[in-house]
Amino acid sequence: MQFSKRLDLFGDEVFAALNAKRRELEAQGREVFDLSVGTPDFEPPRHVVEALRKSAEDPANWKYALHDKDELLQAVCDYYRTRFGVEDITPSMVMSCRGTQEGMGHVCAALADPGDVALIPDPCYPVFATGTLLAGAKPWYYPLTAEHDFLPWVEGIPDDVADAARYMVVSLPANPVGSVGTPEVYEQIIAFAKAHDIVVIHDNAYSDIVFDGPAGGSFLDYPGALDVGVEFLSLSKSFNVTGARLSFLVGREDIVAATRKLRSQVDFGMFLPEQDAAIAALTGPRDSVERQRLLYQERRDALCDGLEAVGWERPNAHGSMFVWARIPHGRMDSQAFALELMEKAGVIVTPGASFGPSGEGYVRFALVMPPERLREACQRIGESGI
Repeated sequence: MQFSKRLDLFGDEVFAALNAKRRELEAQGREVFDLSVGTPDFEPPRHVVEALRKSAEDPANWKYALHDKDELLQAVCDYYRTRFGVEDITPSMVMSCRGTQEGMGHVCAALADPGDVALIPDPCYPVFATGTLLAGAKPWYYPLTAEHDFLPWVEGIPDDVADAARYMVVSLPANPVGSVGTPEVYEQIIAFAKAHDIVVIHDNAYSDIVFDGPAGGSFLDYPGALDVGVEFLSLSKSFNVTGARLSFLVGREDIVAATRKLRSQVDFGMFLPEQDAAIAALTGPRDSVERQRLLYQERRDALCDGLEAVGWERPNAHGSMFVWARIPHGRMDSQAFALELMEKAGVIVTPGASFGPSGEGYVRFALVMPPERLREACQRIGESGI
């Protein structure tokens, strides 16, 4: 059977090889430290779980959700005001989506036509590129390098490329590289977008996991941001609800409206009990979010200290639930290195090359184990001699 040529856009799934090797080691009785996938191991807040349970007991809430509840949209607006200090968000500037993964596919398709150019960070969360490819657009990768603190450097983007681009994806705090945005960087991006008539799509999934400085914020808090862009607000990592896929596209009204129109053709909306769970998260106490941030920072410290102690260069890790580490001894074969590390140390990491060409020479660790387990994983790496 002849399948769509779209499938040719995507390479083999790197996690398939890692999972096969993991099963082999576990069958041998080996202990494995899986630091590859960013699924939080913390529990969701009780008031969020209770809101979902109570809502699901109402038979009326099992019908199609053909629109976002007014209470949900207002909760997002209020959250932007109380959490980020952004006063200008109205319900017409908000729509739900089933995670940034799904939302990115829809917003890219709403903005781009086949052959258009999109500016994509490299390395990046893979859906930034795949959403662009599925829309028929052409990714132009702007590198995130150690030279520029793994932050977007718009001066490095040629004017002809910028003039041709329909949108620019920005993700700070950044998965996988762990960099955190600064006011100067956001101001430069907004000025760049205005100069070249580019839409900015900002992924803000890790705003509550920022270390060593001010609390994470919102791209939309900067002057001019609402003129040029939108932002994904995700509850997944802050409230440990990754499986529920509670996310929102927020920002410039016409972009949100276009994305909502496209999504309505393929989806009936967020399950009503999930909407009620999201309302509870957005309007309820946030003390658990801050406690969790400090626990992530303890894990970051344990892992980075441990890697440095066994001879690795200290990783870049200022935000997100990931640590971006350069492979020792200048090795540039991240997938082979990841498989070797698993075999010799029982530690599973994600090869940097799976996040884009500039990721080669690095691996990503997920902070999904307590500090003592992370220290033990580092000890195993040191003992392996890799």
